[in-house]
Amino acid sequence: MSTWFITGCSTGLGRSLAQAVLERGHNVVVTARDVSRVADIADAKPDNALALALDVTSPDQVAAAVRAAEERFGAIDVLVNNAGYGYRAAVEEGDDDDVQRLFATHVFGAASMLKAVLPGMRARRSGTVLNISSIGAHVAPPGSGYYAAAKAALEALSRSLRQELAPLGISVTIVAPGGFRTDFAGRSLTQSAEAIGDYAETAGRRRKENDTAHGTQPGDPAKAAAAMIAIAEAENAPASIFLGTDAVSAIDGVLKARAAEVDVWRDLSTSTDF
Repeated sequence: MSTWFITGCSTGLGRSLAQAVLERGHNVVVTARDVSRVADIADAKPDNALALALDVTSPDQVAAAVRAAEERFGAIDVLVNNAGYGYRAAVEEGDDDDVQRLFATHVFGAASMLKAVLPGMRARRSGTVLNISSIGAHVAPPGSGYYAAAKAALEALSRSLRQELAPLGISVTIVAPGGFRTDFAGRSLTQSAEAIGDYAETAGRRRKENDTAHGTQPGDPAKAAAAMIAIAEAENAPASIFLGTDAVSAIDGVLKARAAEVDVWRDLSTSTDF
């Protein structure tokens, strides 16, 4: 039996993952800013689940939640940095406070969780970290520049972290989902208050009022949960994994396009050495 600590369990992949882990007999710390939204998960499995209020942008709440988890279950074996939400705006449209809050959640909140949980993992020389990213970090569509940038920052942090922790017996995997049928494109999606007309045909097409994807995404959250459990249980977990046929197709296209561009500009690129 292992103990999982999952941030952002009120809806979506976090909720599905928490329920799936509990069904397999493990312990789970389920968290949300409003703890009442995850109380039902804990109530269904009171011996194995602990529901906690957690805003990952609050270092005090992070520290208190990790202490409570360790006091209840003794140790945290798997940390899943899942808390987050979508934000859409042309780069020029982005509100400074909105952007600061976005990075505080996706990047600095995840870092706070890592700093709180890793001492215990290092002491035991074991542990697993799953940092939830997005295919958007690689595709970076118009209108999602700030969200893609936040997830790209999380991915870069994760890749360095993986190398730092590997000698200590702790694995780190970036999980980059495509579109899953959750509330991500609904309640969990925010956007800039003001739209600039010149971006109507680029970023504007992805604004909530113009988005028709919600409820039609190809991904099954229950299957994503099963995949994440398989990653956590794998002997040699990957540095990153893409979830969904749309995500795999997208990253294939991105990598091919980048490789082709490197080749086209190779002579100029290599002309800058002494």
